[in-house]
Amino acid sequence: MSALTPDRIMNAVHGHQQTAAIKAGLDLGLFTAIGAGHRTAEALSQHCHASPKGIRVLCDFLVIHEFLTKEGSEYGLAADTAKFLDRRSPAYFGGVAQFLASAPAIRDGFADLTNIVRKGGTTWNGGGGTMSRENPLWEDFARSMVAMMAPAAEAIADLLNTGNGSPMKVLDLAAGHGIFGATLARRNQNAAVYAVDWPAVLDIAREHALSAGVADRWFEIQGSAFEVEFGSGYDVVLITNFHHHFERSTVETLMRKIHASMKPGGVAVTLEFVPNQDRVSPPDVAGFAMMMLATTAEGDAYTFEEYEEMYRNAGFSRNELHRLEQGPQAVILSRQ
Repeated sequence: MSALTPDRIMNAVHGHQQTAAIKAGLDLGLFTAIGAGHRTAEALSQHCHASPKGIRVLCDFLVIHEFLTKEGSEYGLAADTAKFLDRRSPAYFGGVAQFLASAPAIRDGFADLTNIVRKGGTTWNGGGGTMSRENPLWEDFARSMVAMMAPAAEAIADLLNTGNGSPMKVLDLAAGHGIFGATLARRNQNAAVYAVDWPAVLDIAREHALSAGVADRWFEIQGSAFEVEFGSGYDVVLITNFHHHFERSTVETLMRKIHASMKPGGVAVTLEFVPNQDRVSPPDVAGFAMMMLATTAEGDAYTFEEYEEMYRNAGFSRNELHRLEQGPQAVILSRQ
């Protein structure tokens, strides 16, 4: 048996260095520059407007952690780095990475994790965390997350069979970037989308609706999902990455309101991180509970069994769990 070492612990303690290195690489345009053929520290120094020493140390650190490669004095991109961190790639993920690496709620929340654990919820932003009224963080979120959410949006459209062209009135709650509603409208020319969010966030969602060519079938409902009137007769209600910010009683209250807004035979679509009942698997899903602890006052990652109980209490008699192949999240389809 090999001797135990503290290596795994030390790697975890130093994990923030990798976060900072990736963020610095994105801020400097390093990954895109290497992909474009600037491969030495000297060439990268000139292109990225940084010191030769700074570039050398940063690149070597990224080689050590396998984000870059090195042959002689030339650097290259690892396969996943080339796909997701080179701005010229259609799968560019850098906006997501920069948001997660620099969002104040995440950075400052985790810095105070000891007190957060004692309290059972965030201490950031006066204890309101990310859910304070009209928090400008959600504007950054809306601009950053499209690349991450696009595969899930397409998967939801597939689950709903939107390509059949049936008339569809869609409520997009806490729409954020708006990609979920815009995708349904793009896939179904007879779909109309009513997006709910704060005005500044809806400005960004409208841009994405314009880009998708569906702005003539995309409408705003400005304000909080808990306060505004939705109207009625919805065939589909999208609740994407929203419930995890709140405690169970709040989720139930919102789902009752959603239930009342739906047409008979309609479907509520929940996209969430849904861990197994053991709450430690799958790891990338179950670990999301820590993000909610650090950044919200009440949020959590709920199991399907918990969602099913909440939804049945709100009037939904049929709830189906669909785990997505395109990422760690799951879709719950709920019917009256």
